[in-house]
Amino acid sequence: MSSKTATEQTALDVFEGKPVFSCAKCATTIVSDYPPDPWNLLGGGFMHLCEKALQDELISKSFSGREGRAYLLHSTVNIKLGKKEDRELLTGRHTVADIKCVGCDTSVGWTYLKAHEASQRYKEGKFIIEKERVVRDNNWSVDDDDDENSD
Repeated sequence: MSSKTATEQTALDVFEGKPVFSCAKCATTIVSDYPPDPWNLLGGGFMHLCEKALQDELISKSFSGREGRAYLLHSTVNIKLGKKEDRELLTGRHTVADIKCVGCDTSVGWTYLKAHEASQRYKEGKFIIEKERVVRDNNWSVDDDDDENSD
């Protein structure tokens, strides 16, 4: 019998065999092409569920996180939202909330809730996942030499 709770076990196993980004600390899936049922038991009020194809999730692979390179994504799974706060980032002031892995409570990035400059509004509702906080599983092909963008 596993020592994981039912939520942890489901969070870790539901994406088995699918292309994913996983938490580097506990291997919980953070981004996947698997479209889970939005009303599934994990849903509650604390998790944003992916409903798009994998190729559509990745917007940019050259953003900057707190600890280096980061990915900008349309959606994530198995994350908890932190407290909303205003932050001065490389491209201006944004209202953001940190996102944490549901499996181990490690911060993996943030979500943009509001951009205060019109040119940055395309980020609203999107997610930054820090490259150092995730691992790519199941043959993702992300070519790190592409576009140059910031924050």
